[in-house]
Amino acid sequence: MTAKAPSPGLPAPGPRLLGYAGVRSWARGRACPARLYAASALPSGLRLTLELLLPRSVTLPGQVAPTPDLPAARWQRLGVPRPASFAFFRTSWWITSPRRERDRAREASAGVVLGLELSFCVSSSPLGARAPCGGSMFPALKTELQQPLPDPYEDFMRRHLQYYGYFRVQSGRPPSPVPPPPGPKSGRPREREPVTRAALPKETPQGRRSLSPARVRSRQLLYDEPDSATPRLREPRELFPVLSGRGPLQAPRWPVECEVIRERVQHIEWVPPEPEYFYQSTGNEKVPEIMGEEKGTVVYQLQSVPTEGSYFTSSRVGGKRGSVQQLAVSLHGPEDDTLLFESRFESGNLQKAVKVAAYEYELTLRPDLYTDRHTQWFYFRVQNTRKDVRYRFTIVNLRKPRSLFAVGLRPLLYSQRDACSSRVGWRREGGDIRYFRGGTGSYCLTWTARFPHDRDTCFWAPGYPYTFSDLTRYLRAAARDPARARVCRLRALCCSLAGNPVYLLTVTNPARGPQAAAAKRAVVLSARVHPGESAGSWVMRGFLDFILGSSPDAQLLRDLFVFKVVPMLNPDGVIVGNHRCSLSGRDLNRHYRTLLKDAFPCIWYTRNMVQRLLEEREVLLYCDFHGHSRKNNVFLYGCSSNSRRHWLHERVFPLMLSKNAPEKFSFQSCNFKVQKNREGTGRVVMWRMGIRNSYTLESTFGGSTLGSRRDTHLTTEDLKALGHHICDTLLDFCDPDQTKFIQCLAELTELVHQEIHRKLSELGQDVNLEENWSDIHLSDIESSTSGSDSSLSDGLPAHLLHRAEEVSQKIKMFQKKKKKPLQTRKQRNEQYQNSNSGQKPGAPASLAPRSLSSARGEPAPGAQPGRRRGGSLVAYPALHVCTYPCP
Repeated sequence: MTAKAPSPGLPAPGPRLLGYAGVRSWARGRACPARLYAASALPSGLRLTLELLLPRSVTLPGQVAPTPDLPAARWQRLGVPRPASFAFFRTSWWITSPRRERDRAREASAGVVLGLELSFCVSSSPLGARAPCGGSMFPALKTELQQPLPDPYEDFMRRHLQYYGYFRVQSGRPPSPVPPPPGPKSGRPREREPVTRAALPKETPQGRRSLSPARVRSRQLLYDEPDSATPRLREPRELFPVLSGRGPLQAPRWPVECEVIRERVQHIEWVPPEPEYFYQSTGNEKVPEIMGEEKGTVVYQLQSVPTEGSYFTSSRVGGKRGSVQQLAVSLHGPEDDTLLFESRFESGNLQKAVKVAAYEYELTLRPDLYTDRHTQWFYFRVQNTRKDVRYRFTIVNLRKPRSLFAVGLRPLLYSQRDACSSRVGWRREGGDIRYFRGGTGSYCLTWTARFPHDRDTCFWAPGYPYTFSDLTRYLRAAARDPARARVCRLRALCCSLAGNPVYLLTVTNPARGPQAAAAKRAVVLSARVHPGESAGSWVMRGFLDFILGSSPDAQLLRDLFVFKVVPMLNPDGVIVGNHRCSLSGRDLNRHYRTLLKDAFPCIWYTRNMVQRLLEEREVLLYCDFHGHSRKNNVFLYGCSSNSRRHWLHERVFPLMLSKNAPEKFSFQSCNFKVQKNREGTGRVVMWRMGIRNSYTLESTFGGSTLGSRRDTHLTTEDLKALGHHICDTLLDFCDPDQTKFIQCLAELTELVHQEIHRKLSELGQDVNLEENWSDIHLSDIESSTSGSDSSLSDGLPAHLLHRAEEVSQKIKMFQKKKKKPLQTRKQRNEQYQNSNSGQKPGAPASLAPRSLSSARGEPAPGAQPGRRRGGSLVAYPALHVCTYPCP
């Protein structure tokens, strides 16, 4: 069957409705409802007219014209308002070379005319009273056009909804005789559930038809109000599961090598009523002798800890299969006062405990899984305590040469009995604190403490723990709150190596229009790329409390910005109790440039999300929340710009933050130097992608040395308040009144001027700074950052290292041998002379050069003149041909 262009000059007698059509555009990939009419039937062919409902933005050929004169009652019968972005279009064409077979007459193609992929099925009966069209040319039409049907357009809409499972068939009802439309890929009709009359739209008192919610099978149709007649479609599901407001929490997934106890560990939040001061060293702190398990008794030890050389393979909820072994020692009676240790819970870290005296214990921390390094974070439980007994704990395998424990940091203690009786949570405890170097090259931390109750259950940690389950509970509470859920959309950005979701929050107020939504700038925040730095999660918690609140400042921020928040970048490391690495055995904050999506999914998808965001809108600020174990106060790491136009602009936000939080944030501790070994960090990669204000926020494990909070520890309330200050600073930074910005820029100029003068005076140089001081690179006057050296955690993930070694060995095996160096002419001459001296009789003479002088220095007889080298005459003799007599 061929299609010809329509002839506008031909008369159009009363059209007969033949059926409906399913139109699929190559641009949209979506089926569009349509009507098909038979305008005239002549011996030479059949003139068909097609009426389409398409978006106005679709570009169609000239012969497809809109039909604004069609009544709007068709929208009313469908029970939906008429959208302004859609319109009816109509075209017509002639079909020649009739097909006699019924199946071939039911399917035709008009793609040449419309530029669309069109397939239509002829329905039963026309609406007019004229004779059936087609005559002898289309016998299939004559046999089918007999029974009347409802409006095919509305029936197509019902079929379209039924295709996605919105209606069910009730028993005892005859199915609709209308044949279903063909499938999207093949021309054969799909087998779908037929629509019953009970599922058809009902007439409302206003004359409109609505879909009965009682007959909706799927949850894809939503009604804003119980008596609403117009449903709306639910947003499509994500690739990964998100939190549900009902049912139990999603349990974390563990590597299959890890044993996990069944008890749930959860702590209350509590703020100490009085400031907790640093430990003041007396200089007389005892340095205990490290005894080891040779002279002590092992009271707790993990079995089969995956370390360097192994790699992650699989995970499951609950970790290792089978029953959980009892690792702590068994007590010999009620008088046995041995402490019972445990760390096989979420974020826990303790590998071994050795009892070296009645109340003294040596502790060994577990390194990050699939590595043999990064022992800094500890979190464990002790039971069977005794009141008013002075215990000593010594951690013997720390790696960092400097620590805040050497300048007053106290460990945290949590008493289960105090939490239940008096609602007292984590508090700073410990005395006689000493951080010193051990005998095996590692560093040791020792402290003494007294437990408040007999036979209590207590926990120790260097900082306030914040687990993956804590985050899940917080996000679930936010999803249940209608006010917060209205401005926050929770999605799973990806899944980690172990299958734990990496949550992504999009926080903003609904815009008034598309232009207002596109004009919003973006802010990207993330935390816990290093799982042992739990302070970053508490700052993130404070930020989310503020930005999801109902204060006027929060409303203004949501009106101005779109916030993309990843609250936990490394859930696997947080769950297993790592300090710095993920289950790949590598530091994720050194792999933001990675191309290994399967090995580093959390980082790869985060960077990809930011790239897409930069294509849509401007990203004003990026900040990654960390914790710092060697410096007090809170500070930022940034990236200096070499642009004259934006000179010192990257320092304005940190300076404003120091003014909003003067007792916690130290601008003097900030650093903006981009080092070579930091090229893979989040702040540097985002800065090179085009985000000028790209920072790493470092929150101390210790406390503040500023103002009235001098020498006091920071609490969870202080860390959450810092998240509030970040929101306040963001408002100041983007204030249309640029007074604060200009003042901070002038202050920064003066500070940099003074620093340059100080540096040059130390070097003994005298430069006229009034003329060219802005040409000096700021990185030249700044020292290197004091962050952790994770160069050992760079490179391929652990599961690819053995493959790389195999490949390198194969390369060495198949590598070609190196060619010998070229010999000098003297060496070649000697080699040829030695070979000639042993030549066989009758063999031709060698062509190698030989000396032409005799022992007395005279030329040899029969020698030809040559040239001298080094005082001796060297010539090449003529070719001697030796002939043999014939037999």
